[in-house]
Amino acid sequence: MSSYRIVRGHIVTTDQVIDDGAVVFSDQIIAVGQASEVLSAEQLADHPPTDRYILPGLVDVHCHGGGGESFPNAQTQEAAQVAINEHRRHGTTTLVASAVTASAEDLRSRAELLTQLCKAGELAGIHFEGPFVSHERCGAQDPTYIVDPDPELTRELIEMCQGYCLTMTVAPEKPRAYGEGSVAEVLIEGNALPSWGHTDSGPEPVREALAYSRQKLASCANPRSSHVTATHLFNGMRTIHHRDPGPVPEFLADAANDGVVVELIADGVHVSTDMVRAVYEALGRDRIVFVTDAMAAAGMPDGSYQLGPQAVTVSGGVARLTHGNSIAGGTSHLLDQVRGLVTEERVGIVDAVYMASVQGAKILGRSDIGSLAEGNKADILVTDLELKPIEVFRAGEIVETN
Repeated sequence: MSSYRIVRGHIVTTDQVIDDGAVVFSDQIIAVGQASEVLSAEQLADHPPTDRYILPGLVDVHCHGGGGESFPNAQTQEAAQVAINEHRRHGTTTLVASAVTASAEDLRSRAELLTQLCKAGELAGIHFEGPFVSHERCGAQDPTYIVDPDPELTRELIEMCQGYCLTMTVAPEKPRAYGEGSVAEVLIEGNALPSWGHTDSGPEPVREALAYSRQKLASCANPRSSHVTATHLFNGMRTIHHRDPGPVPEFLADAANDGVVVELIADGVHVSTDMVRAVYEALGRDRIVFVTDAMAAAGMPDGSYQLGPQAVTVSGGVARLTHGNSIAGGTSHLLDQVRGLVTEERVGIVDAVYMASVQGAKILGRSDIGSLAEGNKADILVTDLELKPIEVFRAGEIVETN
């Protein structure tokens, strides 16, 4: 070890806040704990106590873009990198790029471009949001390109992604969504995960798809994760009614029984923060992962943007289809969601950070990111007491935050 850094402050671990803690790191975390226990007398003098939070780098497993650029639209790696950098500056050190429903040709193009960024270490994986989704609950997905589940196309995309395909959103009511010879079978056998969503389903297909997912994952020798996901719970789904329950109660029931992990866009726009609190109190932090679903306008002013083939207008920070009223992705960073929930006292800081870091790491099948632990990659986010970013380190290297 030729050189190392030290940061001192209020450390947010997976189970507590260490009020006066320190992290010693190079490219990996060397030591973490009470400052008096991990620092020498000289180091304590050189690094006095500070009123700031030290968090693990955040992990977003569903993001379409930011900084004015969009993963579904980027024609070059450099353009896609703009979106990556936008979220990285705000503390998301691990990012999964999400495509949208599009033609098979365009999905192949997305797979090729985004895989190169994964191989370069800039992205952690790829999520295909469609094209095997519901016309009735397509949201901002262009219905022109929605098709029935195609296992062969799925297999081709997985192969093109060279191990970096993480998830694919599939509506469980569609033919060949789950079961033998299905898209779900191809995904799980290809070390990827179905993410059930954009669905107009009643309870039974959801229940069967989740049961199949559990069974199939259990039969695999080394699955990426032992839990499938539900794409942005509540959004892109039939709403709950006590005489027509739709899919949501089945997702909640399965999650409560150690099954599916539900995505929540906890920005107060897609889902009320009161609803986020209620789901959190019902399910607990291990069944929820916070995601941004961010599009090009994250970190940008109101105006006109593009999300795949769809034109989007952002007003008051809310993105909607220009020709229609559907919400068209998010404009938040993960840290914005954590800040809002903690400030509004909907979720405590330890669990809010956990659902924005550890949970995404679990879905990725990664144990070296998402938490401040010795030996982990030195992905570290330093914020002020209002949870606004001060410094971001990725693998121990400083990230420009301005």
